[in-house]
Amino acid sequence: MTVNITAIKTASDGVWQGDNPLDYAFPLLIIQTTLVLAVGRSLAFLLKPLRQPKVIAEIVGGILLGPSALGRNQEYMHRIFPRWSSPILESVASIGLLFFLFLVGLELDLSSIRRSGKRAFAIAAAGISLPFIFGIGVAFVLRKTIDGADKVGYAQYLVFMGVALSITAFPVLARILAELKLLTTRVGETAMAAAAFNDIVAWILLALAVALAGNGDEGGPHKSPLVSVWVLLSGVAFVIFMMVVIRPAMNWVAHRCSPEHDTVDEVYICLTLATVMVSGFITDLIGIHSIFGAFIFGLTIPKGNFAEKLIERIEDFVSGLLLPLYFASSGLKTDVTKISGGKAWGLLAMVITAACGGKIFGTFVVAVMCMIPVREALTLGLLMNTKGLVELIVLNIGKEKKVLNDEVFAILVLMALFTTFITTPAVMAVYKPARSSGGRRSSSGKKYNLRVLACVHGPGNISSLINLIESTRSVNKTRLKLYVLHLVELTERSSSIVMVQRVRKNGLPFVSRFNYTARAFHERVAVAFRAYGQMGQVVVRTTTAVSALPTMHEDICHVAKEKGVPMIILPFHKRWIKTEGPDVIENVGHGWRGVNQRVLNKAECTVAILVDRGLGDESQQNGSDTTVAQKVCVMFFGGPDDRACLELGGRMVEHPAVNVTVLRFVEEKRAEHDGVGLKPAPSKGRDKYTFSTTVIHPEKEKESDEKVMDEFLRKWEGMVEYKENSGNDIVESILRIGKSGEYDLIVVGKARCPTAMVARLGDRQPEHAELGPVGDLLASSNHGVVSSVLVIQQHDKIVSEESPSQNEEAANEV
Repeated sequence: MTVNITAIKTASDGVWQGDNPLDYAFPLLIIQTTLVLAVGRSLAFLLKPLRQPKVIAEIVGGILLGPSALGRNQEYMHRIFPRWSSPILESVASIGLLFFLFLVGLELDLSSIRRSGKRAFAIAAAGISLPFIFGIGVAFVLRKTIDGADKVGYAQYLVFMGVALSITAFPVLARILAELKLLTTRVGETAMAAAAFNDIVAWILLALAVALAGNGDEGGPHKSPLVSVWVLLSGVAFVIFMMVVIRPAMNWVAHRCSPEHDTVDEVYICLTLATVMVSGFITDLIGIHSIFGAFIFGLTIPKGNFAEKLIERIEDFVSGLLLPLYFASSGLKTDVTKISGGKAWGLLAMVITAACGGKIFGTFVVAVMCMIPVREALTLGLLMNTKGLVELIVLNIGKEKKVLNDEVFAILVLMALFTTFITTPAVMAVYKPARSSGGRRSSSGKKYNLRVLACVHGPGNISSLINLIESTRSVNKTRLKLYVLHLVELTERSSSIVMVQRVRKNGLPFVSRFNYTARAFHERVAVAFRAYGQMGQVVVRTTTAVSALPTMHEDICHVAKEKGVPMIILPFHKRWIKTEGPDVIENVGHGWRGVNQRVLNKAECTVAILVDRGLGDESQQNGSDTTVAQKVCVMFFGGPDDRACLELGGRMVEHPAVNVTVLRFVEEKRAEHDGVGLKPAPSKGRDKYTFSTTVIHPEKEKESDEKVMDEFLRKWEGMVEYKENSGNDIVESILRIGKSGEYDLIVVGKARCPTAMVARLGDRQPEHAELGPVGDLLASSNHGVVSSVLVIQQHDKIVSEESPSQNEEAANEV
């Protein structure tokens, strides 16, 4: 049925007046968008276990919605994606594409590319040139084999095919590296730098291809060659104008919107977004695709606070809502059924082989020549073979300009899909980075008496962290090396991995100098520890770990092992903020609680969790090196974790501003302990306390407890207040101390190998099982406890494995 698009109305009058909303532009666009998002997100969820980037799900979703699958049903196509709706859908998708390319330019740091070095440049050059040459060879074969392919001029066809095979998708590569924990390795650094080079060259080649293409087979042969020259010269003039005139103007705007000013003026944001559209219009007017203007304008904006604000304003809307429509419009043009017969599938295999072979082999050879180990060189080749959105843009422009027909277009889309899909599993199979460095540990140990890895979620954790660290060392004796690890969640947002373009620090997660929030945090830490540096007693190394929450613990444990720290300090996922009225509880989310739980299970050193209820609020202000007198209570029940608490308490005694009290809980009639860690009886609640199943010897444990306590009291006689609690109501005694406000900090063990006294607390329904029975009591928000709490889990190979006890009867008796 032929439809006059000018007769299409925007909105319907509603079903009650007999209108079908699907016959009107805007309601149909809503249905199309919802369907695209639902299919894309569902596929992304299904592919998540395979660690595939989201772009794979969106490309596949677009193909499924198109004529290759669902579109074979003509009723569906005529109703949901009628031919008259295509210009509307593509126009909205193009707006998303325009702003996405602006974001790509905004995130691409030219100065970091210049700093990348000759090695990355050589690898990028090889990764482009060889597949480009292979692409030219493939183009000759396709022109001879596929009907209609020879109607296009040689020059534009060869350039389009060369570009299509030689592109590396920078945003997709960054996501894959982040997922595989390769961001901070030498391979990751080199791949990112080479991909950035590749990205710039790809856009230049694509501009050349568009300039040569004209109108493809309709007007190409009859077009004067001078037209392409004028298009290219105009494009060069546009780039020069943007860099010479617009870039200084944007520097001025960015300065006006710097952190020194309270707010970012909305006028500058609106003008910037409008300039994106104008830049796109100018390049379209020149004869180059509108996306080039947006990309070049993005490059002119300086990296800093203003750029970060722009990204925050538009990224989620563009990447989450508009960009999937572009994949859908591409899928609607992709008809896999055009690839029929052995000859067509053979051509697909040839294109895939040429693309993969050229990229992998070219990168591999040059990487080996640059003295990169063979395994790393092969990994680089596999990573550089990643395709994605940029590839689809090239193919769509080629189809739009009638350079590529339906069959060639479908072959190249499947090639892009296949090469990106195999990247993650291939890299996982080939490359496993080394994760140990024993030499560093020993040398660092000789130089520093104490090394600590402290993890923080943000600036709110700084004062309590400083206060705790300061209290654990004597002012005159202890040399401390403190690694502060800022934990940043890696989300689906591409801006969350912008920081990977920066120079790595010793192969570890590193400080971001781009993300303003991270930079402000770094500066606050530096100010807070300035006095320590002047004293010459504390060396601080601040780093940033960017990772998805389910794998964040791997980064934490890796840094701890690499630096040989004996203790990790983690912030509790809840923080109590003191106000004039009731305390405000800040909860960073259940996902961060899971991070703590996994670190407790996997760390190869002692782990402490700090439950902050205002520790340090009255001290360490403005980087002062003076501390308010602090009262610390060490609760001792017995067992390895409690002995670690006593050891930490001994460090605190040496500090002149810290008063330590040791409170030992003893039973009047000691219960016999069978030597097996006990687990409470199964309950209907979500969590259970989990004790170690390791068989221990009660007499040896008791002997160790007595020995450690005697040595502690003898060493610190007169400097420590020692108390014993022999009451029967342990819960009441613990809570009374926590609610009294007598102590600023209470130090307790997690009690994985509990005494009978602690094991009896296992009958309670836990609120935070990872803290152990005593720590959970004190961390609960329901009991009115006002003291901060430090829960310690000692690392011991004998008890490092935790699992529920199989002795259910014993558990029920406790």
